Amino acid sequence: MANGRDRREPVFDAPAGEAGGLDFRLSPEDRAGGTMARRRASSNGGDGPRRPARPRKAKRKGGRSLFSKLVYAGLVLCLWGVIGVGGVVAYYASQLPPIDQLTVPKRPPNIAIMASDGSLLANRGETGGRTVTLKELPPYLPKAFVAIEDRRFYDHFGIDPTGIARAVYRNLAHKGGLQGGSTLTQQLAKNLFLTQERTASRKIQEAILALWLERNYSKDQILELYLNRVYFGAGAYGVEAAAQRYYGKSARNVSLSEAAVLAGLVQSPSRLAPNRNPERAQARAELVIAAMNELGFITPGMTKTALGAPAEPVRANGAGSANYAADYVMDVLDDFVGNVESDIVVSTTIEPSLQTTAERVLVEELDAKGQKFSVSQGAFVALQPDGAVKALVGGRNYETSQFNRATTARRQPGSSFKPFVYLTAVERGYTPDTVLEDGPVNFGGWAPKNYDRKYRGPIALRDALALSLNTIAVKLNMEVGPKNVVQTAQRLGISSPLQANGSLALGTSEVTPLELVSAYAAFANGGTGVVPYVISQVKTTDGKLIYKRPGSGGLGRVIDANAVAMMNEMMHNTFVVGTARSAQVPGWAMAGKTGTTDDFKDAWFVGFTGNLVAGVWLGNDDGTLTKRVSGGNLPSEIWHNFMKVALKDKQPVPLPGSERFRDDVPVANAGPDPRYANAGTGDNAWIPPQPAPQRRASREKNFFEKLFGL
Repeated sequence: MANGRDRREPVFDAPAGEAGGLDFRLSPEDRAGGTMARRRASSNGGDGPRRPARPRKAKRKGGRSLFSKLVYAGLVLCLWGVIGVGGVVAYYASQLPPIDQLTVPKRPPNIAIMASDGSLLANRGETGGRTVTLKELPPYLPKAFVAIEDRRFYDHFGIDPTGIARAVYRNLAHKGGLQGGSTLTQQLAKNLFLTQERTASRKIQEAILALWLERNYSKDQILELYLNRVYFGAGAYGVEAAAQRYYGKSARNVSLSEAAVLAGLVQSPSRLAPNRNPERAQARAELVIAAMNELGFITPGMTKTALGAPAEPVRANGAGSANYAADYVMDVLDDFVGNVESDIVVSTTIEPSLQTTAERVLVEELDAKGQKFSVSQGAFVALQPDGAVKALVGGRNYETSQFNRATTARRQPGSSFKPFVYLTAVERGYTPDTVLEDGPVNFGGWAPKNYDRKYRGPIALRDALALSLNTIAVKLNMEVGPKNVVQTAQRLGISSPLQANGSLALGTSEVTPLELVSAYAAFANGGTGVVPYVISQVKTTDGKLIYKRPGSGGLGRVIDANAVAMMNEMMHNTFVVGTARSAQVPGWAMAGKTGTTDDFKDAWFVGFTGNLVAGVWLGNDDGTLTKRVSGGNLPSEIWHNFMKVALKDKQPVPLPGSERFRDDVPVANAGPDPRYANAGTGDNAWIPPQPAPQRRASREKNFFEKLFGL
């Protein structure tokens, strides 16, 4: 073979007789992969015998069954669906902060503003109520939320597939209205981290965050967070705020029927508010109670009791004026505590009974006479002589207008500014007995006139102030100097800009009711200037003291004791023979001053006893004129009605310097009081007034018989 002896050369010549029958085409056996390709030579290189062809299997008709194809396709689709969902979840998860950096945001702090007796005046802050713990709440309150919002709350892992399936079924079947399927954990996640928009992306993020919450917090912690964050409408965030808003009580004290209303309310706060839609709220509450009974959260007896005694929302009493006082607290709070980062409790000097009385007398007077006199608004301030604010009403109705006229509105005080002019004169040697001529005056073409357009000739200052004579006040102002009058007013606490001109004596420079009443406090306390204050102390909810008002926060002595005595005698005379006679309260020594602008735009009365200072302003916000409202009519009536209640059952307190009052200046409607039979003669003693001699009465009759209030 190696020598080629056995080699055969190819022969292409066909044998004779076969040339036409040659066929060079490959048979199937000769093709690659066929029998020829599978043929192998023997191990010694010989041709070897040909192996028989392997028998071919018969081809199955129809291929795979339809069912198996569907199963296969379903598995493939599910796989791709899982991959797709995973991709979507991963995408939206990437839009969230890193999980390892995620924290529950701090709840905005609540500021509980308390009255002097410890009762709640108002809550301020973004939430409307303080944080409460589960331990503080009656057991049925959190259970009510679980029963109606997420009955498998303690069983699921943050997402409830059963609840989602039920919600989908009910939505498709149109049973029971639209169902959300969100768990309490998901709702909390939405409130903590997300917006309120309803989109698929937000739902996916909500689910992711719910899983995170369940991993990092216990069920009770999640429920507590939820109860303190969920929105109940009317600006109330959290169950404590809602209980105060709708039932005027703490969530710690709500009944089962009230708890059911609150739990049902979160589904739709605007539609189910008990103060707006009591029927819908009660119907929803009955569903809550039924669910609680079904789950065994309450006994059949409790169920029957709750269904038989529906919750009644608290009705707002009056005009809500306590909110004006609360707003004032918030205005000054930063000065004492700075930035508030946690819930705090602010104790104030507001006395609820006086606040209610001030609101009532103001509103009743405006309701009864406002239309007749074309006056629509008013403000009222009452202080202790040391500056403690006891009542503050900033308008007729807080719900209608939150503008605080007591602290913010600057209006012309009219003749109620005159005591500062008279005090400036007294400090320069004038006395109540000093006589000036009441006659026409003219300063560079300006000729002010008295209220009644009459002149009385020579008159003592005590009577000129009591009658609120403009000519005398202007003369005094020009004699002592307007700049000195400005300094006197500022020394007593007037902080608004004052124009040092001739008309200053008539109260043409604007002031607020609060600062004017505060300035009068120096007359009531014997000469000490005060800074009005409303906050006595501030604590955290766990009792840590943040701020406490020091014992003395006044401006020190701003009026000499003798000057106080003379001023109080003259302003006391206003109640005896002057423009405030109708405001007198029998048995009490009082002093004060009426005030009216020339065009009847503003009307005032500020008066005081030895233990209380109060002031009233009436007018219109748009500056329109009233129909002759003067300090001597409506404001004096309001002041009298307030003081009559405020001083009831209290022992009369003498005015500073009253022992120096003239014996012939009587207290209206008051005779000798046996309670003062042994009164001393010191600065704080008060000598009972004596009847006026006939000489005085005769002189009064001549020009005091017909008085118009100023």
